[in-house]
Amino acid sequence: MEYRYLGHSGLKVSVLSLGGWVNFGRVSPEVYDGGKSEIDMGNAIRKLGWKRSDFVISTKIFWGGKGPNDRGLSRKHIIEGLNASLKRLELDYVDIVYAHRPDPDTPMIEIVRAFNHVINQGKAFYWGTSEWPANQIVEAYGVANKLLLIPPLAEQAQYNLFHRERVELEYTSLFGEFKMGAAVWSPLAGGILTGKHNERIAEDSRLALEGNAVMRRLRDGLLSEEGRIKIEKIKSLKAEENIQAVKLVGTLTPDILEEIEEILKNKPSPQFNYRDC
Repeated sequence: MEYRYLGHSGLKVSVLSLGGWVNFGRVSPEVYDGGKSEIDMGNAIRKLGWKRSDFVISTKIFWGGKGPNDRGLSRKHIIEGLNASLKRLELDYVDIVYAHRPDPDTPMIEIVRAFNHVINQGKAFYWGTSEWPANQIVEAYGVANKLLLIPPLAEQAQYNLFHRERVELEYTSLFGEFKMGAAVWSPLAGGILTGKHNERIAEDSRLALEGNAVMRRLRDGLLSEEGRIKIEKIKSLKAEENIQAVKLVGTLTPDILEEIEEILKNKPSPQFNYRDC
């Protein structure tokens, strides 16, 4: 397994990781099937007898229960949500805790201080963001620097062949200026890139789940005209065979990448520089 440093830190993480969002339903670890995903993970760790220093575990905080303070990034929910997550995992700490979405209702100073609090308590070693716009990540860095606090280490973003703009354009300055790390969710676009949905939506897949807003949006998109065009592109790529064949990043030669770009025709355009006028 290849390991890389995550962001501007000494933490090494594997290039591949196991996610809890399989068929458990909701979007955040603290609410996967009422937290069952984390319970299952905790049971697996205990039964397998893994040494804690051998693996890196993260969780995400935003959605919780149905109470008025059970969602968002208030100090109360960050602390209580992480405590509940640790209890389900049967762990003393997680390596990384992510703010699963931005929270416009909570002041940034409260968010940054709350994540620093759980770090100072030894309940997490690092904190990060997930699906935050770049300007809010910059704001979090500004607050942390002003107060001499720990800034977010990494952004967990959706990134795949059909969803490229945020990582390849919006976050570019973050990676350069702040040396921010990147974790990726939905690298196979909800299973679309495996090719298994080319003819129909598989009944045992996440896309077939009812009552799930995220899956419903993906499903509606897949059934739209734009979605059908994407499926045709995937057929051209022979995605299932290629994904199985591409075991190492090094095998993605410039010629292969150029061929993929030619089929998809969706490479994000760089921001316009008015100095070039």
